Amino acid sequence: MSLRASFIEKKHLAIFFFVVTLFFFWGVALTLGDVLNRHFQNVLQISKSRSGLVQLAMFGAYAVMGIPAGIFLKKFGYKSGVLLGLSLYAAGAFLFVPAADTRSFDFFLLALFILACGLATLETVAHPLAAVLGPESTSDRRINFCQAFNGLGGVIGPAVGSFFMLKAADGQPSELITVKNLYLVIGTVISMAGLAFLFVRIPASLTDHSEKTSIYLPDTPSGYSGGLIHQKHFLFAVAAQFFNVAAQGGTWAYFINYGHEVMHFTDEKAGYFFSLSIMMLMTGRFAGTALMRFIAPYQLLSIFALANVLMCLIVAQGAGWVSFIALLSINFFFSIMFPTIFSLGLKNLGGNVQRGSSFLVMGVVGGGLFPPLMGLIANHSVAKAYYLPVVCYLVIFAFGYFYPRLVKKVKI
Repeated sequence: MSLRASFIEKKHLAIFFFVVTLFFFWGVALTLGDVLNRHFQNVLQISKSRSGLVQLAMFGAYAVMGIPAGIFLKKFGYKSGVLLGLSLYAAGAFLFVPAADTRSFDFFLLALFILACGLATLETVAHPLAAVLGPESTSDRRINFCQAFNGLGGVIGPAVGSFFMLKAADGQPSELITVKNLYLVIGTVISMAGLAFLFVRIPASLTDHSEKTSIYLPDTPSGYSGGLIHQKHFLFAVAAQFFNVAAQGGTWAYFINYGHEVMHFTDEKAGYFFSLSIMMLMTGRFAGTALMRFIAPYQLLSIFALANVLMCLIVAQGAGWVSFIALLSINFFFSIMFPTIFSLGLKNLGGNVQRGSSFLVMGVVGGGLFPPLMGLIANHSVAKAYYLPVVCYLVIFAFGYFYPRLVKKVKI
C-alpha cells in the first residue's frame, strides 16, 4: 500500500515504520504461545485444559498490565512506553532458559506472564500512537494496516515454532532445548530493537497529552468533556474486545489439536497449517483496510462477525476437509476485528484516549479465560469445543450493528 499523505503524515514515516515492527514482534510472540500449548502437552504430559493455562498466563497479563501501562504512557510518553514494553518482552524470553533447565511448567507460565506484560505495554502504546500519526479520518485504516504486519508475525511464529518445537517433539518427547534456544534468540532480537529505538525521536506534538493535541486524536469533538464511563460506544468496545480475544484465544489454542485429532495430521503438519491460517488473517487485514474505503468499519465488522458464526458452526461438525477449511477461514474474517474494535472504541475520547487504550488492552484477558473452558470440552471432543466462540462473534456483531446509535450519545 502506498503511504500517501492522506494515510500517514510524511514527517512521521520513520516512527510509523517502527510502530509497524512493534506489531510484528508481538504477533510472533502471541502465536508461538499456541504452538507451546501443544508442545507442552507432548513434552510435559499435561491435559488440554491445563495447557490452556499458557493462554491464561499470556492474556491474563493484559488484565494486570493494561491500566499500569496506560498510566505509564500518560506520565512518561510513547518512547518510554515502547522501551518498557520491549524490556519486559526480552526479560520474559530470557527466563525461558532457566524454565527449560528446570522442566517446570509453572516456571514457563511465569516467563510467559512477564513476556506478555511487555506485549500488553506495547499494545497500549502502539495503537494510540498509530492513530495519531495521520488524519483522524484514516485512523481505522492505519491501525488495520499495522495489524496486517502483526499478522505477518503471526505467520512466522507458528511456522518457526512448528519446525523447531513440534518437529523435535515428534522424535524427542523429553527435549526442551529447542524451546530454550528459540526464546534466547527472540530475547536477543528484542533487546537489539530496544537499543535501536533509543535513537528514534518522538515529536513533542505527539507526546504532549494536553487538550491542544486533541486535533491528532480520532474524531475528537470540539468542547469534549465527558469521562470514559459516559461513552457507551467505548464501554461496549471493551466488552466486544473481551469476547473477540476470547474467540481468538480459544480458536488458536486448539487449532493444532484439531488438525491432529480430526484431520489426523502430525503435530508439525498441523502447525504449518496454523501458519497458513495466520497468513489468511494477514490477507484479511490488507483486504479489510482496502474495503474500509467503501464500507463503514462498523458495518464490515458486523458482516465478518456473522461470517465467523457460520464458520464455527461448520468447524464444530468435524466434517473433514469442509470443516477444516472453515477453521482456516475463521482467521480471514477474524482479521479486522481487533484493530477495528480498538479504533472504534477510541473515537471521541479526547484527552482520555490513553486511558481508553489501556482499558481496551485489558479486554484481551478474554483470551486467557476462554481456552481452559474450551479445553474442558476439547478433552472429550475438540470439534464440539468450537461451538463456544459462536457466542463471542454474536456479541461482536451486536457491537458493530448498534455502534452508530451508541457513538451519537457522546457527552460534550
